[in-house]
Amino acid sequence: MNTKADTFRIFLWRITSIHVVTYFIFGIITMNTFNYEHVFTTGNLSSFMKPLDSPWVALGPSLQILRGFIFAIVLWPFRSIFLHEKNGWFKLWLLFIGLSILATFGPAIGSIDGMIYTTIPISQQILFLPELITQSFLLSFFIFYWYLKPKKVYKIISITLVSLIILMSIAGYISLNN
Repeated sequence: MNTKADTFRIFLWRITSIHVVTYFIFGIITMNTFNYEHVFTTGNLSSFMKPLDSPWVALGPSLQILRGFIFAIVLWPFRSIFLHEKNGWFKLWLLFIGLSILATFGPAIGSIDGMIYTTIPISQQILFLPELITQSFLLSFFIFYWYLKPKKVYKIISITLVSLIILMSIAGYISLNN
């Protein structure tokens, strides 16, 4: 029998695991595609972002579990809107784009305030938008899809991938701290 706590734990796992996996995959792809190592060590971003060989950057993917928890807690009261309504995944994606990317409460890179208030050129800020928009799209879509077509194999895959990401992240942290 599913209790409300069980239902929340399932929701928490799905949101968190999908976020960690999509964050990691798109981080790796865009890091190489857009040469983040160069971008983060030159110009305005060199004082804003840690270099890619920082132990904290290596630990970053596993720390995304915290963001996944926050997403799950915040989205929980609104789950019926994006899980059970027509085009729910699209509504969730718009929410992510609007509040997490474009209209943040601080001058984050790629946000409206980032473009207005920081000295980081708009061309550099726009560089990060494909990663943010694509990752948030897949996050929204996979959350919706996992509820639309729940299968045990998705749980197995998510546990495996999140475990591997955590282990690689910790190994990277340890190797960079020695």
